[in-house]
Amino acid sequence: MLDWSRVGELRDEVGVEDFGEVVALFLEEVGEVITKLQDNTDRSQLEQDLHFLKGSALSLGFDTFSKLCQDGERRSAGGSADSVDIDAIVNEFTQSRDVFLAELPSRF
Repeated sequence: MLDWSRVGELRDEVGVEDFGEVVALFLEEVGEVITKLQDNTDRSQLEQDLHFLKGSALSLGFDTFSKLCQDGERRSAGGSADSVDIDAIVNEFTQSRDVFLAELPSRF
């Protein structure tokens, strides 16, 4: 679900003092796109949205979430946006976020 070694690498890259801000920005921006996916039945921007989510997820170690986004991005690029399981993507983000926030303090 989460690649904690990547989380540690990012923390080292940005520094301890800025890591909290990076996490907050990640959660805010990804949360906005997740809400958009939940509220919008128009899938014309789905490929771009999933590409953004995939990249964001990879940067913060949300491994399983990034893989679901990558699969959805590929499907969208191939003309099968309607086959993308938005609910699975949203659920994985929610679960990953909750585990991340619960375990982060004890890991670093």
